[in-house]
Amino acid sequence: MAEEDELNLEDLDATPETPENADLPAETGAAETPAEQAPEEDTELARTATDLEAVFDIPVHVSAVLGKSRMQVSQLMKLGRGAVVELDRKVGEAIDIYVNNRLVARGEVVVVEDRLGVTMTEIIKSDRH
Repeated sequence: MAEEDELNLEDLDATPETPENADLPAETGAAETPAEQAPEEDTELARTATDLEAVFDIPVHVSAVLGKSRMQVSQLMKLGRGAVVELDRKVGEAIDIYVNNRLVARGEVVVVEDRLGVTMTEIIKSDRH
């Protein structure tokens, strides 16, 4: 092995990687072009996706609340197919989107082909960490 190919621990400690020089090549000190950065970013994204694979199979309960209504159980039992229940929201008003019974967003009801869907229009930030 040639002397130039050998790696010494002193060489590694001489130029620690900091946020300022992390993207700079060691030989020139010049910034990389975007084309040269793309493979690193792709690798970073792939690594992030791989790290998240552990949570992909965790079930969550998602509910979109169009509105609420209060009624007695006897009234509820009398409801039949096609019954109309008046809700506390108006047409076009935002709906609440809950994940595991926690409000996370607001959105709108949309129709995609012959199915109903929900579009998130606002993410609700929580104080909980």
